[in-house]
Amino acid sequence: MRLKLLRRRLTISAPRMAVRSAMPWPLRWAVVAIVLGFCGAIALWAFEFGKEIAGLDSGAKEELVQLRADMAKLREERDKAQSIFNTSASLLTAEKAAQEKLTAQIKTLESENRALRDDLGFFEKLIPAGGAEGVAIRGLQAEVLAGTQVKWQVLVIQPVKDAPEFRGKLELTVSGALNGKPWSMTLPGGPMALQFRQYRRVEGMLDLPPQAVVRNVSAKLLEGAATRAVQTVTL
Repeated sequence: MRLKLLRRRLTISAPRMAVRSAMPWPLRWAVVAIVLGFCGAIALWAFEFGKEIAGLDSGAKEELVQLRADMAKLREERDKAQSIFNTSASLLTAEKAAQEKLTAQIKTLESENRALRDDLGFFEKLIPAGGAEGVAIRGLQAEVLAGTQVKWQVLVIQPVKDAPEFRGKLELTVSGALNGKPWSMTLPGGPMALQFRQYRRVEGMLDLPPQAVVRNVSAKLLEGAATRAVQTVTL
């Protein structure tokens, strides 16, 4: 019996056997990780040691410090340039606003200058001519605009000191030709009521009929039924 068992174990038909380690797999992986970490630490130490021996690490640190200094300097120059640009932009904006303001002031001064010239001519006309007394018409002006309107202006004065108040009317007549025939027209609504003591300037616009040709403009100053002054201009 023992011989049969021994023969069965030594022949091909003998049962298979498996040899297993007594160390569990988690512990094996832990040992492998420790070994790999130790090897990596040794490799890193060898790399750093090699750099120190070759003098590469100190040069890189100095270069890094220099690069950081250059970057800080460039940032400072950029900030300064940005500040100069902002200041220049503000100055340009202020200069543009000042130019616009100056242009507006020049236009205002030109308008005031024209008004002063008109007023000068107006007051020059108030000077009595040859000691004339009573109410008078001075400075009748008329202009045809685009053939459709007449722009007119009348200055009436009493060239005496402490003149009494004048109460009357101003009658304006425009005459000429219309379709080859004599033609005239007056202010719409009739003569204009007028009241003043020393002087009065009156002006207005008068619409013309189509194809009307204006030759004369006449101003008449009425006080009641009496005509006190007349003046006519030819266009």
